[in-house]
Amino acid sequence: MSTPPDKTCASCGRRIEWRKKWERDWEDVRYCSAACRRHGVTATDEALERTILELLEKRRGGATICPSDAARAVHDGDATDEGWRDLMEPARRAARRLVAAGEVEITQKGSVVDPSTAKGAIRIRRTR
Repeated sequence: MSTPPDKTCASCGRRIEWRKKWERDWEDVRYCSAACRRHGVTATDEALERTILELLEKRRGGATICPSDAARAVHDGDATDEGWRDLMEPARRAARRLVAAGEVEITQKGSVVDPSTAKGAIRIRRTR
């Protein structure tokens, strides 16, 4: 039997690789871990996704944004408040979910990278 295709975690957007222990309920697997299952997708996560798409709409074709742009836009503190930094990982998760939906690409140094394995600074752009 060949293994079924990989899936994308509904919470963090990372790739879920098939495992033998999930053979009977692979169709029901939606999350890569118990932590992602507990976290789910919050209203803030959805706001970050919308904000990423809105920021990209305002840019010329092929232009990129940083996840921090979305985190700053969604953060409801004042301009001097550093609370937006807490939204950086949620912004990266939102970008990975948008990659899975085919809306955006994640790049590093101008090249498209696998969002599940990208480490370090990333940029987000509309899918070409």
